[in-house]
Amino acid sequence: MSRRTELIFLVLVDALATFVANGLWYRARFEWGWFAEPVYVPDQTMLLPMLGLLSLFWLVVFTFFGLYRERYAASRFDELVTIVKVVSVGILALFFLLFIELLDAYSARSNVVFYWAAVIVCVSVGRILVRSIQKMLILRGKGLHRALIVGWGDVLDALHEEVARYPEAGLDIVGGVRLRRDSEMPASDDNGHHRVEDLPRLIDELHVQDVLIALGPNDGEHLMEVLRLCDGKPVTLKLVPDFYSIIGGMARTEHMYGLPLIEVLPEPMQAWEQSLKRLIDLVVSFLVVVIGLPVWIFLALVIRLTSSGPAIYRQRRIGQKGREFTMYKFRTMREDAEAETGPVWATEDDPRYTAVGRWLRKTRLDEVPQFFNVLRGDMSLVGPRPERPFFVEKLAREIPLYSRRHRVKPGITGWAQVKWKYDTSLEDVQQKVKYDLFYIENMSLRRDLQILFRTIYTALRGSGH
Repeated sequence: MSRRTELIFLVLVDALATFVANGLWYRARFEWGWFAEPVYVPDQTMLLPMLGLLSLFWLVVFTFFGLYRERYAASRFDELVTIVKVVSVGILALFFLLFIELLDAYSARSNVVFYWAAVIVCVSVGRILVRSIQKMLILRGKGLHRALIVGWGDVLDALHEEVARYPEAGLDIVGGVRLRRDSEMPASDDNGHHRVEDLPRLIDELHVQDVLIALGPNDGEHLMEVLRLCDGKPVTLKLVPDFYSIIGGMARTEHMYGLPLIEVLPEPMQAWEQSLKRLIDLVVSFLVVVIGLPVWIFLALVIRLTSSGPAIYRQRRIGQKGREFTMYKFRTMREDAEAETGPVWATEDDPRYTAVGRWLRKTRLDEVPQFFNVLRGDMSLVGPRPERPFFVEKLAREIPLYSRRHRVKPGITGWAQVKWKYDTSLEDVQQKVKYDLFYIENMSLRRDLQILFRTIYTALRGSGH
């Protein structure tokens, strides 16, 4: 089934499963008398709304902990273990926060254990049903992941046959990229194999979802080239296990129904951290926009009165997964700043700054309108700074793994911004990319808070770049 169908089906099945579990708990608690006499008996007219709210609570918990992330051809046992963990956390939150007075008696603890088991069993049964249907469809050739193979000519055919031995993995090989050791090679050979430079185009044209890489232990340079070409594309990268020693901590080993593969560049943050990061983004941005609204209106008026042009500057930037979006800032330069030069980087003492704009830059108040970008979901509070398409195209050709910055949402501030100065040369950009990649490899809420506090400190000192 398609990803959209799978998501809808999972949500509906989980909603039904939690509703059934809530109903079983209600009957055991208030009708069957399995536990101590309840202090409070809900009104029958409130029964369905109460059970519905509990089901909604579980759907929110499942979303928060990433149970609706794609788990294509993943182990059902691993999913059941995850369900047990997530339901356990949800039960603790529900009962310790809302019904903590019930935990004094043994019967109340039994009540909690019964509800915990009911939710786990009902949700697990529903999930097994969904995954079994998915597996049945996969074995019938429905909803397969389109995969591309990259490797030396003598292993492509062998890997194709190896993948074909595991139909449960749900991989449909739609093409191959044959590496050759000679510099001159045709665009493709008689078997439909292409050269490595064709990877980005093939991924787009063939709608590839997985790239399988089969290289030798001494092919680090070729692996980095493949990673560079695929970075920023909506694909997962999986290696044949022989190559594990080179990619080190950048990988995660998995088995797809017996087919051993190593996933390269997995999700940088756990699901619950990503959910909490987005929640913090929404809350902080909303508070900044609403509480400071009179100040932002005043700044906009000052900008309009002291220089010609609009108060808000709009510019196209590249965001997560290479998508373009419009970024907003308070205008800090004269209106025709790039009329003669075209796109250029700003410098610390740039003569194009207006008098107010220079102060806005130092205090970083020019970034305030980007909180609207955060509310819209284009940006986050913390992440690599988004760049203009002109520079992205140029830098991606000159800096290895530059496009990896697009695996996460860009940010109002970032590790590179608190650690480095203005971009005045390619060397500066390369140094900032190193900081950005370090941030992506070490993303965490703790790191985000560290960056936010350092940004606030820089803004208060008026030493921003």
